[in-house]
Amino acid sequence: MSGSAFNAFKARVPIAWSPRLYITLVRSLPGTRRLHRRTLDAMRLRRCHRIVIHRTTPSLLGMLNQVKRLVAVKTEEMYNARKQQKAEHRALRPPIFVSQRFSCGFLFCGRVS
Repeated sequence: MSGSAFNAFKARVPIAWSPRLYITLVRSLPGTRRLHRRTLDAMRLRRCHRIVIHRTTPSLLGMLNQVKRLVAVKTEEMYNARKQQKAEHRALRPPIFVSQRFSCGFLFCGRVS
């Protein structure tokens, strides 16, 4: 997706106000400005793909506006929905059984219903 298409997609997604924000560092620090590195350090983001939880305050929103190209921000509802989706994906599936008892010589494979 190009930048403009992604921004158009984000504009259509309804985002409700949340008391807590889940912030993930998605871009690396080398090559960034010193001010941005210090801002990320103040938010306790030191490594890529790490998630920190902060209360929504005006000062935090100002810091996020400074480093918006380096981080991904999710509300509490979005984060919980993503965790639930991952848990459902990892849930146990019915086992596959193999039966070789047919006299016709064919191997039968299928799921237990």
